[in-house]
Amino acid sequence: MIVQACINGARSADFHPALPLDPEAMARDATASIAAGAAELHVHARGADGRESLAPEAMDRTVAALRRACPGTLIGVSTGAWIEKDDLRTLVAISGWRELPDYASVNLSETAAPVVMESLRQRGIGIEAGLASIADAERLVGLDHGGRVLRVLIEISEQTLDEAFAVADGIEKVLRRAGIRRSILLHGENATVWPFVERAAARKLSTRVGLEDGKELPDGSVAGGNAALVAAAVEIYRGAL
Repeated sequence: MIVQACINGARSADFHPALPLDPEAMARDATASIAAGAAELHVHARGADGRESLAPEAMDRTVAALRRACPGTLIGVSTGAWIEKDDLRTLVAISGWRELPDYASVNLSETAAPVVMESLRQRGIGIEAGLASIADAERLVGLDHGGRVLRVLIEISEQTLDEAFAVADGIEKVLRRAGIRRSILLHGENATVWPFVERAAARKLSTRVGLEDGKELPDGSVAGGNAALVAAAVEIYRGAL
């Protein structure tokens, strides 16, 4: 049961003035987030042009900077299809990484998910299976990867709370029915960030917070940065003990 800091994601620079977009800024933010109580880091590397990138030069610089800043902390990255916009480029990039992350998120909604998962597995990189729908959960079960992933990431984009909870419940039901017993990290985005943090804490599941998912604190005010979001989530977990 952990709080993971997701410090940037696909957000643009105008989303929040403290959004970290280069390795040095990510390292500073990571250090502050760990000090605030985060147990792990999830980042999206950026190229010299500021865009998300899986290219080895971008990934290696980012992971190396985080390793120096936060030794011993697990580091995760995204493999989202939108980053390279080409499945072959994604696979070539992964094969060229020299500074390996501990794990990478793979969205089961994406066509190339099975081959991306296998590519990561061959490199010894753990897999965080991203499930945003019941269909994603059923696909994971059908691929027989459910028992071989590091964890299951239930990531809900629906913004109406009843709908969001219904999708999350449906995903968990599919996993239980298939006998998949991997650790679960549960999170929402924007309007549902804090309801899902509270839900995860009450159910003794892991969660994540950070400027990838939202910028507001539980009271609706804009957070000063990732560390403030992490501190608020940690406080919710302490209250649920």
